[in-house]
Amino acid sequence: MTRLAASFASCRAEHRSALITYLMAGDPSPEDTLAAMHVLVAGGADILELGMPFSDPSADGPSIEQAHYRALAAGMTLQGVFAVVRRFRERDDHTPIVLMGYLNPIEQKGPLWFAQAAAAAGVDGALVVDLPPEESGELHDALANHGLAQIFLVAPTTPPSRLGMILHGASGFIYYISLKGTTGADRLDTADVVQAVAHLRASTDLPIAVGFGVRTPQQAAELAPCADGVVVGSAVVEIIAQQDTSRLAALAAGLRAALIR
Repeated sequence: MTRLAASFASCRAEHRSALITYLMAGDPSPEDTLAAMHVLVAGGADILELGMPFSDPSADGPSIEQAHYRALAAGMTLQGVFAVVRRFRERDDHTPIVLMGYLNPIEQKGPLWFAQAAAAAGVDGALVVDLPPEESGELHDALANHGLAQIFLVAPTTPPSRLGMILHGASGFIYYISLKGTTGADRLDTADVVQAVAHLRASTDLPIAVGFGVRTPQQAAELAPCADGVVVGSAVVEIIAQQDTSRLAALAAGLRAALIR
């Protein structure tokens, strides 16, 4: 069983949704990222999404966009992302890590190199937000051949004609975008999300995680009954930018408690 499958199975057995927290690799430094990863897990995060910094993060709102820029200014590279993961694995060999980012850095050395390096570092999957399923074959095969999941996004605007294609190529879990907009937007309608996830669940056996716009324990609690996982990113990134470890731990603990069904 993969780390991702084991994590979701453990959460189901405990009658709760998985807490998935996003942070940017290298923001504000590799040391800070590594420390924040361990703080989040100790506070209750089940799965870590680790951002790969990129200069044109078109799907991200202001908070995560600035995290990309800070990480790049600090010299973070894709090789540096893998180095952070390797160091994390020295202390934690069970928490799943999903890399999230954009295609351009991967294309610089190619999908095969990326998959090999990710697997060697201890990564469990990748979500490339600007790679449509129609063009994902090479990366999909490289990831699958190295035991890594390729996670796809499903949006509120995804038509039925594309949904089948997305679900056919997906593994690990499905990431449902909870709103029409960029990450961190503050207009989440949880009632609409609950209905959409119920519809999506009829088409897939994969776990479904909900993200984009989830910031508070209250919002997480409203989503927990319908979602296998809840993703919180901007709220985490904003606290990391302030380098407030105690607040970061408190946020993780509050979110974890809210996800009990």
